[in-house]
Amino acid sequence: MVEELFERVKANENGDNAGVFRKIKQELDTHAHIEETIFYPYLLKNGDQDLQRIVREGVEEHRQVKAFLAELAGLSGNSEAFRAKIRVLMEDVEHHVEEEEDEMFPLVDDQVEDATLERLASQMEAEKASFRRSNATEPEQARATSR
Repeated sequence: MVEELFERVKANENGDNAGVFRKIKQELDTHAHIEETIFYPYLLKNGDQDLQRIVREGVEEHRQVKAFLAELAGLSGNSEAFRAKIRVLMEDVEHHVEEEEDEMFPLVDDQVEDATLERLASQMEAEKASFRRSNATEPEQARATSR
């Protein structure tokens, strides 16, 4: 989903990407939340030293992405600053995904049983739905209070 949204931004590089950014922010906020709430804590508790190191790097990368998201949320979707920051955000996220796929996931496959991975995946899906429900009402509440 995020890859498709990134492609839309790239295809509209000189246009206003505020609407696409709102979707990107929602997806990345959700992704970071479920990883930091369920997946990463399990890996930090049960993974070996290498896996724990990679997870700590992932947490730090999430922190940086969240900072970019907050900065972007305050900018006009067609400003030069927005364009520069969203390009860097996309590069950072793509790097994070590559590290997870190339370094973290092979270690997870070696260290975590399939049944545990399935349980974690179910928990993450449930948390994702809950997180989206709790965040879906915020814009409606903000619009209602601004009237």
